[in-house]
Amino acid sequence: MAQTPAYENATPSPDARNEQTALHYVGSRIADELGLGAHELEQLSAAPDLPAWQSSLRVAELAYDSVALASLALSLIGQERGTAHRNGRITPAAARIQASFGSEKLFRINGSAPSIWAALSGFWRVRDGWVRTHGNYPHHAERLAALLGISPQAERATIEAAMRPWSRFDLEARAAEVGALAIAVRDPSEWWQHPQYLTLGRSPAVHYTSQGDARPRPWTASGELPLTGVRVLDLTRVIAGPVATRDLAVAGADVLRVDSPRLPEASWQHLDTGHQKRSTLLDLDERRDFAKLQLLLAEADVVVHGYRPTALAKYGLDVESLHHRFPGIVVAQLSAWGAQGPWGDRRGFDSLVQAASGIAVLESKDGGATPGALPVQALDHSAGHLLAATIATVLRAQRTAGGSMEIEINLARIANELLSAGPSNASDGAVTEQDLPTQTVALATATREAPVAITCAPPVLSFPGGPGEYRSALRTWGADEAKWIS
Repeated sequence: MAQTPAYENATPSPDARNEQTALHYVGSRIADELGLGAHELEQLSAAPDLPAWQSSLRVAELAYDSVALASLALSLIGQERGTAHRNGRITPAAARIQASFGSEKLFRINGSAPSIWAALSGFWRVRDGWVRTHGNYPHHAERLAALLGISPQAERATIEAAMRPWSRFDLEARAAEVGALAIAVRDPSEWWQHPQYLTLGRSPAVHYTSQGDARPRPWTASGELPLTGVRVLDLTRVIAGPVATRDLAVAGADVLRVDSPRLPEASWQHLDTGHQKRSTLLDLDERRDFAKLQLLLAEADVVVHGYRPTALAKYGLDVESLHHRFPGIVVAQLSAWGAQGPWGDRRGFDSLVQAASGIAVLESKDGGATPGALPVQALDHSAGHLLAATIATVLRAQRTAGGSMEIEINLARIANELLSAGPSNASDGAVTEQDLPTQTVALATATREAPVAITCAPPVLSFPGGPGEYRSALRTWGADEAKWIS
């Protein structure tokens, strides 16, 4: 592996905070893209401190800014709808941000920690460097194991031996062909030459447009929270999408997550981001279930999806089809690599984007000999909060000017922004011990079943009137009916 490179292609390292706002480098840029003016940004209080993570990059600033922008965007809706006062200040708490972004480290089911990473997930040395794999989902592990010629249950030594003969780019290419997940670990200079980087460089970090002449939809219902009466169909998995829709749910939206019964989700992972939401299972290849989805779509205000565009088009869930059939709807697309370019149809996760973009090299603890990782899955979490901020901003615009709205955000573009922010200050590396906040939430179970207690990070958003704790029990994955309740 190459030695840790300089940030030669990055924007010159900025000051830690933008002089005109309480935001930092990435947050200030995205605030401009969202059209937030000085009179709106002045509602943000300057952070007294930031999460205490050890990183070569400005990950704490990215985390803070993403939470601040989501909180602000929701607060602005609250002011418009009369649920929040203009003089309410937004000051996200560093300890809550640190707890939320590292929530899997705090998560417990009746006191027991879940198993986070599968055997086929991680960094592996190959002939000419390193690759990062993701095998947490069984179908991904099976495809990767078949490519390597080993069992999905193979021991680490067997996996290492199977990896060693490959070159990193050959394994990356073959894995993509068979639907497995293995990404070559690149340094930033290699990423800057990649066609996908060049494609992403031509688009903003958060992209949204209004199409057509749909009438403004009215705010419906009323309540104490900004998004009361808003219906959100959640077609996302893992972290970033569920974080975004959790933000919307905490702000009062009726959020219904829809999954295929053929793609099971890790129960702990769903519960970690499932607060205030419901979850149902629909097999869209079954006529009856497909019809149920159409009824949901007809009354939805927002659709958030994290599947590849080609996987959605055959069900009529692509942006063009949804806008044609449901004028005024907001459709938000979340992806790892973006919808355009040579990797526009590839699968990906936070850890893989870190590997491809050069972050894993910059986070190495031994000068680049062994790749490392960000202290938390910050690309996922920050993308989720920024997506929630964008959805809230777009909802305000639709209610005022009309149109059918499209949003696109991807992890790789957020990674590029983090890299462009430059290295962290020397003082950022000092890790301090602190008691991170947690909350105990019940899991809704049948009357005769033993109670289940979930320990988790508490809500992280800081909009006026926002809850300091989750207000309802968690729901088991797939346990709810396919219908709206608001």
